[in-house]
Amino acid sequence: MQRIKSLYIILFVTLILASCKDGQKADQDTNAKGVVSTFYFIRHAEKDRSDAENTDPELNQRGLGRAMHWAEILKDVELDVIYTTDYERTSMTAAPTAVKKELDVKYYEPQNVNIEQFKTDNLGKKVLVVGHSNTTPEFVNKMIGEDLYYEMDDSDNGSLFIVQLANGQATSQRIHINCNCPKER
Repeated sequence: MQRIKSLYIILFVTLILASCKDGQKADQDTNAKGVVSTFYFIRHAEKDRSDAENTDPELNQRGLGRAMHWAEILKDVELDVIYTTDYERTSMTAAPTAVKKELDVKYYEPQNVNIEQFKTDNLGKKVLVVGHSNTTPEFVNKMIGEDLYYEMDDSDNGSLFIVQLANGQATSQRIHINCNCPKER
């Protein structure tokens, strides 16, 4: 009789352990489906327009102030990666945030981004993307799968687009951030 009790106990414990493993697998599957990816899209800060011939200008004083302002705005966001186009104005806009977060900047070419691969590469991450007045809304539209945003006004350096992807669904919002940055003289 004692032996049968022992066998029942062993069988009972084995069943409990087996069900726990199945439960863990179910939890892992749920977590994989419940992963949220968050993307923060901004346009580069104000550029130096003193030389109309310069196709790759740096930021002006106001732009440098705005770049630092972006770093302050994003200070509590635990970014995993920062992407920027290979231009002085976008790199300089991303630099203060990259320094604060101790992240290297990755370069991208807007016309060559494979959106599905980009989503996969950044699954579950918090990502900052710095672009231009035409490429930023276009990139956001591709991420959300609809034409919701249009080319930005040339004076708009303060829009922040936030895109979240979860369970195959995309949500987006556009916020305009004012900056008390120094005015150009």
